[in-house]
Amino acid sequence: MKPLHQIIKKPLITEKTSLQKEAGQVVAFEVSVDANKIEIKQAVEQAFEVKVHNVNTVLVAGKKKRVGKNFGKRSNWKKAYVTLAEGNSIDLFGV
Repeated sequence: MKPLHQIIKKPLITEKTSLQKEAGQVVAFEVSVDANKIEIKQAVEQAFEVKVHNVNTVLVAGKKKRVGKNFGKRSNWKKAYVTLAEGNSIDLFGV
């Protein structure tokens, strides 16, 4: 298995993910593009010491951007929605 910091890049803190966390124990992470659901589940369980119920992934296409006359494209990235088992929670802010 790859090191945890290569699988989980960073947590995603948005309005949508905050509402999902309150409603259904779902936490979102930006993960490596080549990581699969099993690796993501194991990495979250080891890093945060919680039990993961389900993992859903989304491959997000990079946007086309313009810099002066030239056009370019941002890199594609992968998002993982991790559903935690009952009684588990992840405190990302340490409050």
